[in-house]
Amino acid sequence: MKPQAPVLHDEYDALILDGEKVEQASEDDLWFLPGPMEEEPDYLPPGPRAGPCETEVLDDWRKAEAGHAARLARAAGRLGALDDRLRRGPEGWRHRLALIEAADLSWLNGDRIGPDRLALWMALRLSGVQDDTAALARVGWAVRRLSGGPGPEVDLSTFLDRRDPENLADAAEPFADRAGSWLDLTAQAFELHPITRACLGFHLWSLAGLGQQGDRMEAAVTAARIAGSEGKGAVFAPLAMGGAGGLRAGGPPAERLARWLDGMETACLTAMRHLDDIEAWSVRAEAEMTSLSGKTPRALRAVLTEWPLVSAPMAEALTGASRAAVQRNLAWMEARGLIREVTGQGRYRMWRTAN
Repeated sequence: MKPQAPVLHDEYDALILDGEKVEQASEDDLWFLPGPMEEEPDYLPPGPRAGPCETEVLDDWRKAEAGHAARLARAAGRLGALDDRLRRGPEGWRHRLALIEAADLSWLNGDRIGPDRLALWMALRLSGVQDDTAALARVGWAVRRLSGGPGPEVDLSTFLDRRDPENLADAAEPFADRAGSWLDLTAQAFELHPITRACLGFHLWSLAGLGQQGDRMEAAVTAARIAGSEGKGAVFAPLAMGGAGGLRAGGPPAERLARWLDGMETACLTAMRHLDDIEAWSVRAEAEMTSLSGKTPRALRAVLTEWPLVSAPMAEALTGASRAAVQRNLAWMEARGLIREVTGQGRYRMWRTAN
């Protein structure tokens, strides 16, 4: 019987192999089960990506400034020429440019406040039935900040006239902290030119949590003051007079800085041409009005130099002259072709210089 043992052992091994094959085949027939995979797929929605650190952000802007050195030099030269012109000119020129710039910046928020409506609001606090008084107040704030006063780098919260409410929830980050973070980031870029630093601050405004109210005009006014911080005559650097293309977002820092510099250069040229026109008008008006006596003609010329549009009630309030004297001088100037009426109406008329 001993010789039969190997045969039985071989048959037993064959049965075991056949059983494993059947079990494997049964598992292969389970088509509804997922097959073997090397890595489990991620079916979760993508989460927020980690933003670049402050060092990387500043390095990108440093590289952008180095790549646009020639363009930056041209823009700085235009701003320097405007600064010298304003330093030698009358005080009213600064207010005039500030009012025009603020009216153009109002389009960033969709307010679309024209110089005539803005002038009436600033001088007499008058608004039409369809005017948005909140929008007029925002643009009036821009005029005041662009005309003078402490800059944003001293106290940003005071500059913006924004304070946290007393009942601020503990979970909310105070505005003063957000403003401080933005100032700290711009201060770290101290070696950058003020024009570049202003562009950086404008485009990082919303990332710092300062644009929760959707007010891009605040960012533009702040950046305009920073760009002109080294000037002695120009309080701000024009940004929107030649169009708002320089304020458009999108693209890497190099592209944003290039648009910023081109837009600022165009705005400075527009401001210089505007000052050329108003200076030529002032010389012509003074020469033709020498025959007029009294203080009203001189005061009226100063008002027309400071404000783009003037009404009779505005001129009366700003000059301190009587309504009759103001209307008489306005009629005389209109008859001589020095000013032009722009409304075409019999009432609520407004005049501007005839350049």
